[in-house]
Amino acid sequence: MTQLPTHTDRKLGLVIDLDTCVGCHACVISCKGWNTENYGAPLSDQDPYGADPSGTFLNRVHSYEVRPKDGPAQLIHFPKSCLHCEDAPCVTVCPTGASYKRVEDGIVLVNESDCIGCGLCAWACPYGAREMDAAAGVMKKCTLCVDRIYNENLPEEDREPACVRTCPSNARHFGDFADPNSNVSILTAERGGMDLMPEMGTKPVNKYLPPRPKDTPVDILAPFLEPVAQDPKGFLGWLDKALTAMPGGTK
Repeated sequence: MTQLPTHTDRKLGLVIDLDTCVGCHACVISCKGWNTENYGAPLSDQDPYGADPSGTFLNRVHSYEVRPKDGPAQLIHFPKSCLHCEDAPCVTVCPTGASYKRVEDGIVLVNESDCIGCGLCAWACPYGAREMDAAAGVMKKCTLCVDRIYNENLPEEDREPACVRTCPSNARHFGDFADPNSNVSILTAERGGMDLMPEMGTKPVNKYLPPRPKDTPVDILAPFLEPVAQDPKGFLGWLDKALTAMPGGTK
């Protein structure tokens, strides 16, 4: 069985803001594209245009309607991928050592050449974050785009996971949780970042920011529906007078 490191130099991971995620699935598409074209074996699809399509994805978005104790119901979009746990059961259960956690940055990876596709890691993961690639016969999982974040051939702004780079609502953030001054550490402290299923004792590195209360409904169109002028002049003034003078018009 694979041993976990006693410590890691850094704790790279994601903060996902459930308040600003709009469920557009841009992160899912960019993750599928990048990891199919670059790192490791492609993420295969089976019968993608047929009656029963299936495929391998490293990131998925689930949507739930949640009704708080106080306030109206909310639609919450919940992205889910590997959480790169500090106490990762998928690593310790692996019989070949294919699953491992890196000392230098805490990223959990799979050495595909050593993976025998037994599926024990998928059974051990309480988050359902691992998927068997039917074509490659090996387990797949989020790599935090390790081939992007250290790639000096990319512009510095692109050296982050594809899902973070593509998110249109800025709901995904990447950084080092071992650094208390990093963007992810500050966001977690300020917004009360949460662990997913902390009762499992896996100590996930990735954090979720809870949705903000929606006590007062907000009409986003309200500013655009206000009258542009209380005393219209020019053509609008003439039109207002003409409509008022018509039968049924108000004085």
